[in-house]
Amino acid sequence: MSSLTDLTLCQAAAGLRAGDFSSRELTEACLARIETLDGELKTFLTLVPEATLAQADAADKDLIAGRKQDVEALPPLLGVPIAVKDVLAVAGMRATAGSKVLENFVPPYTATAVQRLLDAGVIILGKTNTDEFAMGSSTENSAYETTHNPWNLARVPGGSSGGSAAAVKARLAPAALGSDTGGSIRQPASYCGVTGIKTTYGRVSRYGLIAYGSSLDTVGALGRDAQDVSVLFKLMAGHDPKDATTLDVPVPEVALNGSEKIGGLRVGVPKEYFIEGIQPGVETAVRAAIAQFEALGAEIREISLPYTAYALPVYYIIAPAEASANLARFDGVRYGLRVPDEDMIQMYKETRGAGFGPEVKRRIMLGTYALSAGYYDAYYGQAQKVRTLIKQDFTKAFEEVDVIAAPVAPTTAFPIGEHSDDPLAMYLEDVFTLPANLAGVPGLAFPVGFDGENLPVGVQLMGPIFGEERLFRVAHAYQQVTDWHRQYPPLMVAG
Repeated sequence: MSSLTDLTLCQAAAGLRAGDFSSRELTEACLARIETLDGELKTFLTLVPEATLAQADAADKDLIAGRKQDVEALPPLLGVPIAVKDVLAVAGMRATAGSKVLENFVPPYTATAVQRLLDAGVIILGKTNTDEFAMGSSTENSAYETTHNPWNLARVPGGSSGGSAAAVKARLAPAALGSDTGGSIRQPASYCGVTGIKTTYGRVSRYGLIAYGSSLDTVGALGRDAQDVSVLFKLMAGHDPKDATTLDVPVPEVALNGSEKIGGLRVGVPKEYFIEGIQPGVETAVRAAIAQFEALGAEIREISLPYTAYALPVYYIIAPAEASANLARFDGVRYGLRVPDEDMIQMYKETRGAGFGPEVKRRIMLGTYALSAGYYDAYYGQAQKVRTLIKQDFTKAFEEVDVIAAPVAPTTAFPIGEHSDDPLAMYLEDVFTLPANLAGVPGLAFPVGFDGENLPVGVQLMGPIFGEERLFRVAHAYQQVTDWHRQYPPLMVAG
């Protein structure tokens, strides 16, 4: 390894336990790389280096003591630095959700998913950039800055977890947390060439996640490979009494040992995901990955998910409707931005007008319309019925196959600004990721090649409810015989 920042999450944890380097050395290496590269990449919104290094020093004391006594009793990720998407609360650290309305909000509480990782010993490097309130597919909707793709600075990193994905690929952090409401982990994972998990709805607590669409939001993670992501998943997952939507279901042990076998596994390939207009380089790389699954012993079956075509309109009724309700709390009264005015109603209007960006306003208006009297049954009610049909598609499919393999997105990373004036074109970038959120099933994205412009292509595996372990095993088997996940952008190799 040429640098500590080359280490994966698991390699970093093992090195710290062995005493090969200190947490301070590893953390300082990440912070130095952030200082060198993030002026161009713009992946972080908030850094607190002094507090971060204080955490590292405390971890080092525990590591030294643990090596003398029982190293196996130490927290599994003690001293490992990670990044957190700025829609997850960390007590005492600014949480903006990429919005001016929360520019100076410092939560007094920590999201459960983050707290469980803190309990496992991680150090928080900082908060990563996001589309405002996670509403976007490019991280261009952030109120603060546009994140750039490490493979080509003129391209988007995907969204809304674009800051997290770009930070992991550029080796500013070994891993990062994200959220996925309609593809916001999987799509940037594909665009940046990292591995990202969208968890089963109810598998990881949403307590402390700034809400967008409450029936769709999931907390997940991005890392260099399936092994790293599986470790974060195992630590975060499980029932939380602070979130009534989490399910009290045992979390399986996910121990990937490098000898995963997928012989006999049934892999479904939905014909609806290979549509007219898909970029040829994307289809070529994804089909090659499916062929590799077959070479590893999997059985490939073509399947149909007939209601896929309705996922886009259904999502853009349900998600904005839920956003319209969730974002009503940002009114300038209790926290966040307030534009002073003696008239209370005018204060509401001016605060929300100044605090929200164009995309958030668009979705609030769409959602409010869909929920309004006279339109509720025609739009929101109908969308929920079709959502049920989409979920039934997956239920039937998983009676025939074990996992489903499909492209993550119809294209690779597009140029910054290309879809700025065309919301529909932007929404279409998520056409392949939305169904999993509507159905509540897990999805794992990982790199499987490049297009003609040397931009990463990702595949997504989808599994049945609580089927994350199966997805990790397939991806890990694939990553043992390929090296796409080990490829790094030429711009970012040095240092």
